[in-house]
Amino acid sequence: MSTPEEEEPPGREEFVASLTRFGEERGINVDFQARVNTKHIDLYKLWNVIRSKGGYDAVSAEKLAWRKVGLDFNLGSANAAAYAFALKTTYYKNLAAYEIKTLHGREPPPIEILEKLTAKGGDILSRTLENFRPPQRSSLVNGDSDSGGEGPKTPKDEKMDIDDPGSVGRSTRGLRQAPPQRIPFQPDVSSSRQMRHPSGHAQSPQPAAMAHTGYNYSASSNPNSAQFAIANYEPRPQMPLTLRPIMTPSYNAGLFEERQKLARTARKVELGLISPSTKGMMKPGGISLTSKSIYSKLTNGEAGFDGPNIYVRTLQGLRSQVPEEQDYALHHLVKISHERGDKYKFDAFPNLAEGLIEYVLGISSLFYDVKWEICYSDYEEKINVLDGIRGTPDILQRIQSLKRVDTPDEMESDEFGRKLTKILEAGLTIRNLSLLEDNAVYLSEMPQLRDFLSIALNLPSSPVITELKHYALDISEQVTKYWQMDESDPLYRSLLSQVNNGHDRGAILTSLRAVSRISMNLDDTNILKGVPVSVIKRICEWTLLDDEDFVGACLDFLYQFTAVPENVGVLLSNSNELLLPSFLGQLTRLLQHHARTEYVKTEATEAIAAASATEIPNVPQDLMDQFLKYEEPDRSNHWLKAVFEEDAESDITQIALWQAYQARFTEYTSPTTQLLPAAEFIKNVSTIFAGANAQVVNGINHKFIIKGIRPRHAPMDPKGRVYSRCLWKVPRSKSCGDFFLKPKYMFDHIVYDHLGIDRRPDGTWDFQSTTRVSQRPNDCFWSNCRHFTNGGKSPSPYQLGMHIKTHLPDVSNKAVLRQKNNRTPANQIHLPAKKTNGHTMSTGIVNVDPAQGREATYNTQMYQNTAVDELGNAAGLPLTSVLVLRNLARNIPKAAALLDISNRDAFRIGWMEKLFGPLKDRLIFVMAHNKPLAGYVSDVMGLLEKGSAP
Repeated sequence: MSTPEEEEPPGREEFVASLTRFGEERGINVDFQARVNTKHIDLYKLWNVIRSKGGYDAVSAEKLAWRKVGLDFNLGSANAAAYAFALKTTYYKNLAAYEIKTLHGREPPPIEILEKLTAKGGDILSRTLENFRPPQRSSLVNGDSDSGGEGPKTPKDEKMDIDDPGSVGRSTRGLRQAPPQRIPFQPDVSSSRQMRHPSGHAQSPQPAAMAHTGYNYSASSNPNSAQFAIANYEPRPQMPLTLRPIMTPSYNAGLFEERQKLARTARKVELGLISPSTKGMMKPGGISLTSKSIYSKLTNGEAGFDGPNIYVRTLQGLRSQVPEEQDYALHHLVKISHERGDKYKFDAFPNLAEGLIEYVLGISSLFYDVKWEICYSDYEEKINVLDGIRGTPDILQRIQSLKRVDTPDEMESDEFGRKLTKILEAGLTIRNLSLLEDNAVYLSEMPQLRDFLSIALNLPSSPVITELKHYALDISEQVTKYWQMDESDPLYRSLLSQVNNGHDRGAILTSLRAVSRISMNLDDTNILKGVPVSVIKRICEWTLLDDEDFVGACLDFLYQFTAVPENVGVLLSNSNELLLPSFLGQLTRLLQHHARTEYVKTEATEAIAAASATEIPNVPQDLMDQFLKYEEPDRSNHWLKAVFEEDAESDITQIALWQAYQARFTEYTSPTTQLLPAAEFIKNVSTIFAGANAQVVNGINHKFIIKGIRPRHAPMDPKGRVYSRCLWKVPRSKSCGDFFLKPKYMFDHIVYDHLGIDRRPDGTWDFQSTTRVSQRPNDCFWSNCRHFTNGGKSPSPYQLGMHIKTHLPDVSNKAVLRQKNNRTPANQIHLPAKKTNGHTMSTGIVNVDPAQGREATYNTQMYQNTAVDELGNAAGLPLTSVLVLRNLARNIPKAAALLDISNRDAFRIGWMEKLFGPLKDRLIFVMAHNKPLAGYVSDVMGLLEKGSAP
């Protein structure tokens, strides 16, 4: 193989011309638009790449070389092998013969053995008619359909006997054969004489070449044999045959009739009998009134094609300078910007924004003797020429020097009204489209837009242009966040002038928003220098209004303004004019704007569950008398309900329950009234209490229990009224434990039985009685009361009786309200001490009745929370107000450092105390009761403490 030449490849034009001439001489069509995987293949680049690698044969000889070449063309890696072969074929069909002729200086072989064959393999340099053997098509062997050659033929050179070892008949064609078994070699010790096969056929001789192997030979396992090809042949799947109907008069009579009609009509036209028909011909169609009048005669009233779509039509009409077309374009642009403004982008329609701005600049011609022009090349110093590249910095001075034309304020001419309407439509279109973020970015890069906004905001005061001014302010609000402005910027000064001199709420509100958004989307800080004191004063006064949107815009401006220490110095220098202390008081009041009162309960003491009774309560005699009126089993049922209650965690042994039943009712038995048998009594327990059931607890000694009930602390009558226990307990004696249903019965019991006071015949108590003086106690022995001993008093019988009433149960209508003050516990417990701010504080003694338990007690904290966003963070006017306060607390010390004064520390401390001293109590209240603002106010308090430090 010859080596490639070392000179540089020819240029693209020379290469294309040379390859085209070579293709014409050779008789092939060079495909300069070849594609692989939908990507265009540059033949010039492909030629240089393969040429630098030594040519077609050198690349084909290297493994995976064509895949590497494919990487240079970004063909993808998903199907790299197929793309590499397609790239190789492109070179083979178009450049292989050219390479042999020009690069190697040889005569290329004929196209029959080069271009008309596939690109498989290499060796094109040594390919000649004498040594070339066309590849045999052998789809039966390897399934390769791209190797060329003739179709498969039945091999005749190899004959096969059905009795040969390993042969297969036609019945096994297409079945996959098992691989031959490997059997260790065994020498043939039998006679070399041929033996006749038992079937009568002679044994076919084995090939001599296979006799030396150590394995049994099978022809069906040899991939080079015809038998292998036949045995492994699988027919191609059948392809569906597409049938097309033949049009005949009987099959489609209507079609033939139409064809005959057309033939007769064509013959008449040819003979001149009729004029040619224009039916079906696309005619021009009119859209505007002018076009409709022009084409109506040509089309005879028939509708033609619509022409370009409405978007292109409006764009071309706006740029046409034809008034009718411009009117049509503006009318539809307003509709498009309103209905499809979310998808109508300036960058998709070049010159649309420029055309709209040029048109809306015509508003000045209605009030001044000027016609603005925009220069995009060499800027001319003319009063009516605007710089479209850099903007016009002296636009305000030019507006002031313009000559005013006589414009009627009351009566407008038709021409004036039409122009004004169309200008308003152009301004409204820009305003609607600027609401889309992409369009706002596009407009922010146009200097002529800033000139238009300055012109629109400085037009003469007239009701007819109020709408256009609002459009200009809305546009400013959308684009100022992409602009950086200093105090000399014409638009910046125009916006501040609207705030300073305006009386329109909407205009002032939008101007404040536009100024507050300056540089919002840039890295630069919005410094807001050069703001007149009169503007700041008006903004501070507007915070007193009951207008949330307006006050919000004012606070947004003040937040941006107070973020700069120099601006805070301006506030301090003009404190008297601005009434700064009063303004800070208003900011503090706004911290609670629309606050909502909320109550949060926190657990003070935890609940204590009622303890289980240790014994079955005795039934009072009056209740027992009621039970005795019933027969069994109703009597036992009422007794069970009176002294037991359901409790899923408790249980009682069956023997204890049976013995308690016997102890209560044995004395009341008679020959006619007997106790229930034990089994029936236990069974009734599960009937009365749904959650109770008899169980057996396995162990060393089985235990029979009733699960799901427990004894009551006090019995309950059939009406559901619970008895009260007498808790009188004299030292070194047993507690009384009698039960009474009503407080009066309990009081009579205590006075007579425990205090030893007798009754008079009229039923009153005789406190002067001396019959049982020794029995009278000198203190209250209700539970652990000891009221008089602890107080160092010796009570009289009357005082002791009156004191006893404080222990009786309250059954009045106000019992719930008095419960927290009633002294009705059976014992007292100490709650664990708690730590507060590092100090241990006793929680005191809390009275708890073990029979009743205690419910949890809660402390209620009141909060006055303001608005929050969807994440629960502070939002609205309170948030902006606290941010302004934080800016002032942070920047007053910095502003004091910038002022030219002698004692800066005294100045700083004095101002911090003057402005924030009266507000500290209110700030502490907000910090304690307003959870969304608590963190912000805490920062303010920290800055105040730091700024007030000497």
